[in-house]
Amino acid sequence: VQVVESGGGLVQPGGSLTLSCAASGFTFSAYRMTWYRQPPGKERELVAGITAVGGITNYADSVKGRFTISRDNAKNTVYLQMNTLKPEDTAVYYCNARGGPANYWGQGTQVTVSS
Repeated sequence: VQVVESGGGLVQPGGSLTLSCAASGFTFSAYRMTWYRQPPGKERELVAGITAVGGITNYADSVKGRFTISRDNAKNTVYLQMNTLKPEDTAVYYCNARGGPANYWGQGTQVTVSS
């Protein structure tokens, strides 16, 4: 099983980034996919999730209207489009796959929002 995040980096406030999470080794289309983040010195928090069936999404209040989660089951990939980034979005972003008792995490990708 592999869950691999990519697309992080340094961006100025107001800018955009798109994170990708490529999965393998399990039936991706049957798993709920969720992005979490952990800001410096703080606990990990949910950012956005998307269900396996129907692609129903949910977002943290802090990112609603700015971030969009989507998935491509043909590519076994989930995305997080992040717009109008703020310094408080700085964090390590993690991808999570959950299906039944299975729960897989990636290693994370750093996003830094700074001028």
